[in-house]
Amino acid sequence: MKEKENKLGIMPIPRLLLTMSLPAIFSMIIQALYNVVDSIFVAQLGEASLTAVSLAFPIQIVIISCFVGMGVGINSSISRRLGEHKKSEAENVSEHGFLVALFLAIAIGVMGFLVAQPFISLFTDDAAIISQGRDYITVVTIFSFGSIFTQAAFATLQGSGEMIKPMIGQIIGAVSNIILDPIMIFGLLGMPAQGVKGAAIATVIGQLLAMVYILLVLFRGKNNLLKLNFAKFSFQSKIIKDIVVVGLPAAIMQGLGSVMITGYNLILSGFGMSAVAVFGVYFRIQSFIFMPVFGLGQGAMPIFGFNFGAKNKSRFNETLKVAGSAALAIMLVGMIVFWLFPQQLLIPFNPSQEMKDIAVHCFRSISLGFPIAGVSIMISTSFQAMGKAYISMIASFIRQIICLLPISWLLSQIGGLQLVWYGFVIAEVICIVYQLFMYKRLESQIMDQWAVAENEYL
Repeated sequence: MKEKENKLGIMPIPRLLLTMSLPAIFSMIIQALYNVVDSIFVAQLGEASLTAVSLAFPIQIVIISCFVGMGVGINSSISRRLGEHKKSEAENVSEHGFLVALFLAIAIGVMGFLVAQPFISLFTDDAAIISQGRDYITVVTIFSFGSIFTQAAFATLQGSGEMIKPMIGQIIGAVSNIILDPIMIFGLLGMPAQGVKGAAIATVIGQLLAMVYILLVLFRGKNNLLKLNFAKFSFQSKIIKDIVVVGLPAAIMQGLGSVMITGYNLILSGFGMSAVAVFGVYFRIQSFIFMPVFGLGQGAMPIFGFNFGAKNKSRFNETLKVAGSAALAIMLVGMIVFWLFPQQLLIPFNPSQEMKDIAVHCFRSISLGFPIAGVSIMISTSFQAMGKAYISMIASFIRQIICLLPISWLLSQIGGLQLVWYGFVIAEVICIVYQLFMYKRLESQIMDQWAVAENEYL
């Protein structure tokens, strides 16, 4: 137990980050694979089906933003308390996290039931697209409790330094989804063909299987650092507040992606549904680049949080340096791939020639901002680990709402569809300038005042 707790404060940062991040990166790549395979199968039904799933994507981001925000709040609160040697409080944080998860699951289920059809109808009057998009949204929102409870358990384990078991849980969910996709979509093995709705059903079944596994691990595992006992649960509003103070800005930050994609789809719809479809495919494919960086962030989060709680400035800053450099390298590779092979990346999605032509400008232009985005994600992770998630939220708001949408709309008016994509690059530059300024400010206000004692918490 002692070794599990202390490795966040004593193991050399490069080796520690590698150890913590590799399982998360691997599971995130599997997650990206399932997202892409899901769309590839749907694309075989036709461009209308692919467009329906693309239009539904902002609602999926709302779900993701809720459980990611909750997970960040739980992870950050647990790792900081472990750094302060408050193990019983860390266990209590996790128990409160499941209470937050229950509330979110109910809220999302109700939202999906009410908004599915009106939301899709914002973009098109095509009855087939509306019907398929409505079915997809309804299923993934009503059964979202699988992904939400899974994330609460993941965050508990990751906050205490356990990365392998969450990785296994994500693999179970993703692989199950990939196997079930063709069965549910096309009606194999005696199952009825359910099209786009079948893709949604495959998704939620995978999430439920992952939930069953990770809850068994969390509540029956003998080697877990944190031992949860709801029989002794004592509600404390200050713990809910701590989770929400960190988690809500992180959720809003993720949720802004839904607003951004909705706004971007409205801009692109003026150029035709093929542009919307390409943008939806882009988000699936770019996850192969971004998901490993998010996995790197998952590995870095408890290291940041523990050493912030332990007031160890040198290890905190070294974590940011190493994680930022690794993210930059990953994103540079991604940029090169997107620049060199834009049309080839689109081939598995059964594209029309118009989609191929649009993809060249879309993929090449947006990918120029990848390296900046990688470093930005790591800086954002450090803010969340400090309990200063509101800074990450403001940065995301600046990037996606204040800058990206207005700039992209202006570029669309000036240069049409070929120029609109450069809004992403401009927004990334403005965002990271703000983040660097705020990091230096926090460093002078907080970290420079610490009396760093490298071994005082061993």
